Amino acid sequence: MKAIQISHNQELNIIDVEKPQAPKGGEVLLRMEYVGFCGSDINTFMGRNTMALNPVIPGHEIGAVIEAVGEDVPEGLKPGMVVTCNPYTNCNKCASCRNGRVNACQHNETLGVQRNGAMKEFIMLPWEKVIPAGLLDTRTCALVEPMSVGFHAVSRAQVTDIDVVLVIGCGMVGMGAVVRSASRGATVVAADIDDDKLALAKQMGASYTINTKTEDVHQRLLEMTSGFGPDVVIEAVGSPATYQMAVDEVSFTGRVICIGYAKSEVSFQTKYFVQKELDIRGSRNAMPSDFRAVIHYMERGTCPVDSLITKVIKPEEALGTMHWWNENPGKVFRILVNFSD
Repeated sequence: MKAIQISHNQELNIIDVEKPQAPKGGEVLLRMEYVGFCGSDINTFMGRNTMALNPVIPGHEIGAVIEAVGEDVPEGLKPGMVVTCNPYTNCNKCASCRNGRVNACQHNETLGVQRNGAMKEFIMLPWEKVIPAGLLDTRTCALVEPMSVGFHAVSRAQVTDIDVVLVIGCGMVGMGAVVRSASRGATVVAADIDDDKLALAKQMGASYTINTKTEDVHQRLLEMTSGFGPDVVIEAVGSPATYQMAVDEVSFTGRVICIGYAKSEVSFQTKYFVQKELDIRGSRNAMPSDFRAVIHYMERGTCPVDSLITKVIKPEEALGTMHWWNENPGKVFRILVNFSD
């Protein structure tokens, strides 16, 4: 069967891999229809993702149909169902798993990063990782995982309706944080360098927007918050500048939630950690409940799905698309690969 494989030296090939056989006990065979390229994939392609296998079959943002199920699979999973997937592993032995936070398993291997992923025609997974998608189609399903990461960050922040939340970075993950914060009644400020993304963030629930390239971020935030600063800052970029912005701009006794991986060391004025008595929290991956919450949101039909999908391509177009993406990083929400035809 057909699969996409990428290497760290800007190589991408269509390869032939063996199709999985009939599912065994507890297994589900999925037929891929749409699989999303993630930011980690372009970083792997460009040699910036040191966590990824080299080479690797990417893909953990999945819109699929159940092809077959093995024995001991719950009756709620049947052939023909539209599903997405939880692409993370959990060992059930480490401190994170012991504490019930399986999304942050010490030994996690995400599909398409630490193990070969779903960017191929079929994949076999344990039934526990298969998530029924309700009323969603497979194209929309491919957006669920990245948005769930933003939803999880909002849970980590314990956002409520009295909070002002600054979301730095309006990619798919940041958009998830915007949506979830707004749904909890918070006042959301979206920050990015791209006006088109900021306009979409406004459509998805942000009350205010700031272009961090052209506006005075600090002054704007003081104006919006009566001089206090935002109660919560969610960092969804992963650069030293945005990490520093988060700590500098959050209010006294505020919460800073870190999603993005900075590619280099970050220097902080650590006095702010103490003076402001900050809660600084990491946010990794997503919990099953976050996936369900995103599906519930998308079932309402208010999500501008078409605006979140930059391109839909065939596998044979992937190499050229990766080069185009690298040259136009600010213009991409999600690129989906269509395996259905």
